[in-house]
Amino acid sequence: MSVLIVVESMFGNSLAVAEAIAEGIRAAGVPVRVSKVADTPTVVDPEVSLLLVGGPTHAFSMTRRNTRADAIRQGATEGQEVTGIREWIDRADPRPELPVVTFDTRVKVKLVPGSAAKSAASSLQHHGFARAHRGETFFVEGTPGPLASGESDRARAWGEELASHA
Repeated sequence: MSVLIVVESMFGNSLAVAEAIAEGIRAAGVPVRVSKVADTPTVVDPEVSLLLVGGPTHAFSMTRRNTRADAIRQGATEGQEVTGIREWIDRADPRPELPVVTFDTRVKVKLVPGSAAKSAASSLQHHGFARAHRGETFFVEGTPGPLASGESDRARAWGEELASHA
């Protein structure tokens, strides 16, 4: 029994959230691994009992190649423009019985629709991960970040809560 967190992060904010979630899961005594999306195999290890998939919200949804290129022009780390969670989901071998929870990061703006977590959960279900559902959104202060005050603590607490379901 373990947890795998697959994360896409352009400016480091989604990765910081994933690491905080992992801290909460570890604090509950559950083994967890954080894996950058480009380095994650498309076959989820059978020992994984909970899969988390997260990344930034770009243009009201999961990133696309062109939105990742835009992020790089704005100062994000280069070399991450090819593979995002959208592409990983498209190639992943589904495990219908595996619980999957999504999360995302985004700038907090009132009345702006869209969420990478929502679209990722829908895409995961469409691709055969029948038990996928939307989890949390974590907020950043502007496109490059940092995380908004208290979001790391909230992510850690959410990780502890998720560990009880792993």
